[in-house]
Amino acid sequence: MGFYERHMFFCVNQRAEGELCCAAAGAAKMLDYAKDRVKSLQLDGPGKVRVNKAGCLGRCDKGPVAVVYPEGVWYSYVDEEDIQEIVDSHLVKGVVVERLKV
Repeated sequence: MGFYERHMFFCVNQRAEGELCCAAAGAAKMLDYAKDRVKSLQLDGPGKVRVNKAGCLGRCDKGPVAVVYPEGVWYSYVDEEDIQEIVDSHLVKGVVVERLKV
């Protein structure tokens, strides 16, 4: 096992005005929500889960996006309910949320 059991990266890249990007879709707010949710469940820290921001992940057409490793599962989300489902299902139970995969 690596340093973390699972690692979730949120694209928070900001592109020029009018260009499609995760930042324009509220990615920073959803990143903060995921971090808070993971902490409230006491899942954060070495050997557990880490939630990080990332620059452009190159999937702007699917955005906003996040990816969970080590499985390499890509997600697109709309709101806090989607993030909560990803955290509760994938990060806690190891069960991929099929309806949010991209």
